[in-house]
Amino acid sequence: MRVSIATLLALATLTPAAQAGSPLPGRIEIHAVKSRTLTGEEFLRADAPGREVVLGGELRLPVGAPQKVPVVILVHGSGGISAGPDAWARTLNEAGVGAFILDTFTGRGIVSTIENQEQLNSLAMMVDAYRTLDVLAAHPRVRADRIAIMGFSKGAVAAVYSATERFRTTYGGTNRFAAHIGFYTPCNVTYRDDTKVGPAPIRLFHGISDDYVSVVPCRDYVARLKAAGADIALTEYPDAQHSFDTPTSPPLVEIPKAQSTRNCRLTEGADGTIANAVTGKPYKLDADACVATGAHVGHNPTATAAARNAVVEFVRTVLQP
Repeated sequence: MRVSIATLLALATLTPAAQAGSPLPGRIEIHAVKSRTLTGEEFLRADAPGREVVLGGELRLPVGAPQKVPVVILVHGSGGISAGPDAWARTLNEAGVGAFILDTFTGRGIVSTIENQEQLNSLAMMVDAYRTLDVLAAHPRVRADRIAIMGFSKGAVAAVYSATERFRTTYGGTNRFAAHIGFYTPCNVTYRDDTKVGPAPIRLFHGISDDYVSVVPCRDYVARLKAAGADIALTEYPDAQHSFDTPTSPPLVEIPKAQSTRNCRLTEGADGTIANAVTGKPYKLDADACVATGAHVGHNPTATAAARNAVVEFVRTVLQP
């Protein structure tokens, strides 16, 4: 089939208004993010320089975007970047919001932490998030005051706890996140001063059936933050497993070797140590009896649709006033 010159010219001259609302990006850029790798204790003690590392990320700007756009940083979970963050980037672009898919693994030589979470402490990914915030805030097409962060499972620790003033003061810069969004967030560690958060709103989304990361500690954390005056809300979805929003996943998949702390309630002790809140003994991922092996993931289309609508509405309210 031949396409006429007139047709090609017509397509090339489509106005931004005519192209707006596309799930496909109008522009893609690859950016380096200079960060450092810390252990959990080093992060909490804030007394170690860490090992320098260069990470990468993909910035997707929406079709027909104005000169400057808001952006949401997407931080993947233990399996690395998958169809989940990609689908969210498309959803955000369709809503007129930029998306930055951050890869915290490849630059560190990590493929997956599902079977060994000690390869990278979840808190270390928060440093990556702050450095990404700095990179995007300096971008000429990004609104520095309208950058949000959304994380999934392991990455949700960075997304949610980066709201904590203690961590922002220590590892952040002059920029602040405009919003914090966590999907199936591990909320089972009580950190010192973790209810002292900034003014940005925090939203959590979790499946009630999740046997990888339990929703129960998040209910407790949200209650503590609300009591402290924070703008936070938790949305729970029935019959929704871990990673319920990943469209390429079957309804139920067993991950037999997955490390899970769903039965652990932990608390920060002295000098950056973590203790089992029940036994009072020092916590070790490879030795504590509360650590389980085996969990499930699975896509729930109904929960996914509801979550996408909720996030888009929230992001538009906060980032596109």
